[in-house]
Amino acid sequence: MIPEKLVIFDYSGTLSLNAVSFGEDDTLRGELERSGLAGLGIADPETFWREIVNPTWQEGSTTSIGYRRLICRRIREKQPLTVPDSTIRLSAERFVDSYLGHSTIDVQWRSILQKLHSEASAVILIATDHYAEATGYIVRYLGEIGIRAVPLKDAADVFPSSFIVVNSADLGVHKADRRFWEIVRNIPGLTTIRSALIIDDFGYNEEEGDSYADRHKVESRKNATIDLLEGVFRVQIHAIPFFLTGKDEKTRGDFIREASLEIQRWLS
Repeated sequence: MIPEKLVIFDYSGTLSLNAVSFGEDDTLRGELERSGLAGLGIADPETFWREIVNPTWQEGSTTSIGYRRLICRRIREKQPLTVPDSTIRLSAERFVDSYLGHSTIDVQWRSILQKLHSEASAVILIATDHYAEATGYIVRYLGEIGIRAVPLKDAADVFPSSFIVVNSADLGVHKADRRFWEIVRNIPGLTTIRSALIIDDFGYNEEEGDSYADRHKVESRKNATIDLLEGVFRVQIHAIPFFLTGKDEKTRGDFIREASLEIQRWLS
């Protein structure tokens, strides 16, 4: 069957809610301590966002440098030469491995994702602004629930039998940039798409310490994304804003179930 539908999922804050939980103050403080970053001057969430994430996010999410190397570089700039590079590197590796290890797909998404995997009429994208290391983790996590996934660079070989992971770090531009979606549009077979659906938190569910999650920017980001997608794909875009009003397990489950039902209604 020639695909006629495009379904786009955001990752952190939508499919992976634990990625957001990792950034909450108490959890983050503990992870900084366990990884050894606290002993290297990154001991609290405020310092972490100010000194590590916010100054490096642009580079980290649009190049292949990776989160580990960025952390190492920032700390090396501030620590005396008496602190060995190996100490910094091991702490950065522990922290990033823990972060990405926490960034799993919420189990309650499994049913709708597996249904989509068997939906011959739809192409499924996981589109994310993320660090370079995330692509392999997302492919792996999808594989663990029985879903074949490939990075965008391999999409032409398997289209449309797999989910396609599109990471800004692999493309060199963010989702807010028209070039991101123009690259995606060039996937063989997407010329037949007649309608599209996006499920995204548009930054709403991100940890408040991260400047990307400024609540005043969320609504404009949502509207700009829809306009951008409609301009590139020239089809009507239906959006399911995944805005959590609470982070407890029941609330998360309720929102995922409601979003899943809306996806099924759209498919039919």
